[in-house]
Amino acid sequence: MPVSRPTTAKMAEFEEVSQKSALHSKPVGLVLQYGTAGFRTNANKLDHVMFRMGLLATLRSKKTKATIGVMVTASHNPEEDNGVKLVDPMGEMVTPAWEGYATQLANAEQEGLLATLKDIIKREAIDMVQEARVFLGKDTRRSSESLSKAVLDGVHALGGHSKDYGLVTTPQLHYMVCCQNTQGRYGEATMNGYYQKLSKAFIQLTKNVPNRTDDQKTLLVDGANGIGALKVSEMETYLKKELQLSLFNDGSTGKLNHLCGADYVKVQQRAPTGVEMSAGERCCSYDGDADRIVYYYTDSACRFHLLDGDKIATLISTYLKELLTQAGLDLQIAVVQTAYANGSSTRYLEDIMKVIVRCTKTGVKHLHHAAQEFDIGVYFEANGHGTVLFSKLAEEKIQQLAQDSNANDEKKRAALILQNTVNLINQTVGDALSDMLLIEAVLAIREMTVQQWDAIYTDLPNRQLKVKVADRRVIDTTDAERRTVCPAGLQEAIDTLVKKYNLARSFVRPSGTEDVVRVYAEADTQEHADALAYEVSLAVYQLAGGVGEEPKPL
Repeated sequence: MPVSRPTTAKMAEFEEVSQKSALHSKPVGLVLQYGTAGFRTNANKLDHVMFRMGLLATLRSKKTKATIGVMVTASHNPEEDNGVKLVDPMGEMVTPAWEGYATQLANAEQEGLLATLKDIIKREAIDMVQEARVFLGKDTRRSSESLSKAVLDGVHALGGHSKDYGLVTTPQLHYMVCCQNTQGRYGEATMNGYYQKLSKAFIQLTKNVPNRTDDQKTLLVDGANGIGALKVSEMETYLKKELQLSLFNDGSTGKLNHLCGADYVKVQQRAPTGVEMSAGERCCSYDGDADRIVYYYTDSACRFHLLDGDKIATLISTYLKELLTQAGLDLQIAVVQTAYANGSSTRYLEDIMKVIVRCTKTGVKHLHHAAQEFDIGVYFEANGHGTVLFSKLAEEKIQQLAQDSNANDEKKRAALILQNTVNLINQTVGDALSDMLLIEAVLAIREMTVQQWDAIYTDLPNRQLKVKVADRRVIDTTDAERRTVCPAGLQEAIDTLVKKYNLARSFVRPSGTEDVVRVYAEADTQEHADALAYEVSLAVYQLAGGVGEEPKPL
């Protein structure tokens, strides 16, 4: 598309950018990186970034001739942090090239801002006369209000139109963007539309279950004192008592993500503060922006049991595979994992369920992309972030069978269940509310208790450690981060150490944000997993330029 000739209106736009950017000036020398989760740091450092992401979202909208989303959130980070991420037209994360533009624009010194902006316009051949529309959402952090205003200043400085959804979960904003750009085919771009679509599908699914008990209809929810707590309360009325939620950490007293939430439960392997649970009761935790979920329970001996993203992926893929078999549909289903997935889950999926397992680099965008290659792609990171993607072909085949008057009863029933399952899933991104309803429906349909779900396979004991190094870039990996290429000798050392233990596996990868190397190890016992993690950490320290104190045995 040719670049439009400079016009008076366009010159006025750049003048407005200059004037407004002075109100959102950048601290000299501050450098930030747009990572997998967008920008994320202390909220005090983000005003200029928000203004500039408003500018960038407007350019992206002009380029794609579609609505773009901007979400103000720092997810599971502490309350004093904040962040921002851009949402592309189909509700997916923004493309890598534009992640690069985001970093350039955020880091341009004040006097170089216009030149950087014009360079992006030129490189992408953006027609500045093209209309632009940006959807905005924010989480419950105190800083989100003023930072959202800075985003809108950026949008309006370049003549973009905006719709501010106010307080929404990250997945809800992704959903709105997708609905808008599919002209409502994916759903209605309102909160009411979101709740109606999910609750209707859930109620239809649970109708298939005779005699659901009160226990099966009751769930304890830890809202992480965040936006998820607000939104699950709003949604509960739509569920018509088919699911009754006991909400803890609802934000009325506690601090966001403090001693609660999905990240805390996953890392600490313990129940969140403030949740009163009895033995065998199903509980789940959201994270700060409600795009992650983990389940857990305690047994009669008060032992804590975590059902993380691996267990969720296994439950959902098993359910889908059974339905495809019942429906007689020849569709390829795959589970996408990262190297952090527990070895027991991979073995169960490949050896028992005979499901394709694909391993990708860490980061949701890598999993999402890989899942798109299959008719049905199930992806969950171990941290509880994930969803299910259905290809256009898969959706069409399911719909055709559901409407086929000649199909036998069993096939038709399976197709109708699949159809409602598709409607229950937020395919744009991991969504704690949608995933929670899906898990509850699957447990009900398969008549499974949380203990039976947990017993599908037993996790191998594992340990994660980190080693401080002078420069994390000395570590280079291959094979979806499962093997190291550099520094020389490190992979050989890891291979030798792994051979000492049964069912053992270990890998190392550089952190995306700090000069540390992350070490993962698993083995047949916790003692062996701990020993292997320590020995690999020592090898990293010695061969990859460790700094500070040498790793000590656990």
